[in-house]
Parts: sequence; structure tokens; C-alpha cells
Amino acid sequence: MAANPMAVSNSARADFRVTTNTPDTVSVSGVLSFVTATKALAALRVAFGSGDRNKLDLSAVTTCDSAGLACVLAALSEADNATRRVTALHVPEGMQALAQVCGVEPFLS
Repeated sequence: MAANPMAVSNSARADFRVTTNTPDTVSVSGVLSFVTATKALAALRVAFGSGDRNKLDLSAVTTCDSAGLACVLAALSEADNATRRVTALHVPEGMQALAQVCGVEPFLS
């Protein structure tokens, strides 16, 4: 399958990338924050729109705040509502800690 990279740059400190280079997987890299969350969610919707991806690789997320976490949870929820189970892989420690504090950690597994 051909790569479908989507990138948004708001500043050097607020870059993220959503890619579909690996079969069955959507990968996110960079910053998931208040600055990028809306565009990141839109990119995730497009990436999961084909219906053949069931993994979300978060290993390259460098920074995540509550808006970034909400973005990831929304993408996972929307996939579940479309009767497709998407599994989050390689959730960074910071995102796991934030999810635990917010009481939403089970939704990332």
C-alpha cells in the first residue's frame, strides 16, 4: 500500500506527523498538544478512514498534553463506534501517566 503521509507544522515545537507506511498501522510522531490536537484528529480520521488499519503506533510521540490525549482517545473511540477495534501500541510514559491521572488509562489498552 502506498504511503499517505500527512503533516502539519505550526511551529518547530508543535510538529506532528501521521503516517500509514506500515500495513494495518497508523503512526503518530511529534507533538500532540492544544496547538496540534484538532488537526491531528482530522489526520487520524483520514488515516483510519480506509477501514483496514487496526493499530495506532504512538512510539514517536515526543510530547502529549490533555488535548493530545483527548485526540488519541477520540480516534480510538470513533474507530470502535465504526465496529473496528484499534489497539494503541507503544504509548509513551508521559501519555500513560496523564491517562492514569485522568482515569482513562483503560481506554488506551
